Amino acid sequence: MQEKKRVILITDGDDHAKKAVEFVAKEIGARCISASSGNPTVISGEELVKLILQTPTDPVLVMFDDCGAHEEGQGEEAMRIVANHPDLHVIGAIAVASSTHFTEWTKVDISIDRFGELTEFGVDKYGLQDLEIGRIDGDTVYILDQLNLPLIVGVGDIGKMAGQDTVEKGAPITKKAVELIIERSR
Repeated sequence: MQEKKRVILITDGDDHAKKAVEFVAKEIGARCISASSGNPTVISGEELVKLILQTPTDPVLVMFDDCGAHEEGQGEEAMRIVANHPDLHVIGAIAVASSTHFTEWTKVDISIDRFGELTEFGVDKYGLQDLEIGRIDGDTVYILDQLNLPLIVGVGDIGKMAGQDTVEKGAPITKKAVELIIERSR
């Protein structure tokens, strides 16, 4: 019996996020489904499942983005399909903060600020500690609460965070979030 592919869901898919996620995947020997990037995500959940199952190794990093759409958009619909597929094992999610304050939010188990520090508080899109414990405001995040995931890590805007998560600096916050999810899934 073939083992299920391990998957990490990431709630961002713009160009900066794509570059950072691709970089981190290469750095740690994981796979990134680049076709899942976009603002918004345009590939369907069914297509993503096929691509994930074709990857030779895991974990597989998959991006989802709704481009600020209210309620469930394309990215969240695709995420639901991937998260509920019987041949995939979602080991966690990276919830990315955005400036959509008080519209969409999700609970997070832990956050990583732009300085690489773990915190029980949420963070904002700049990676600065927010005021609420265990909550992050963002786009494409409210669905995470419905998916019964083992670990949700909150971060600022991937590939940015006031220049602290750029590929040129090694995307350290994104890398730390991915590594934390992998470590805690063992």
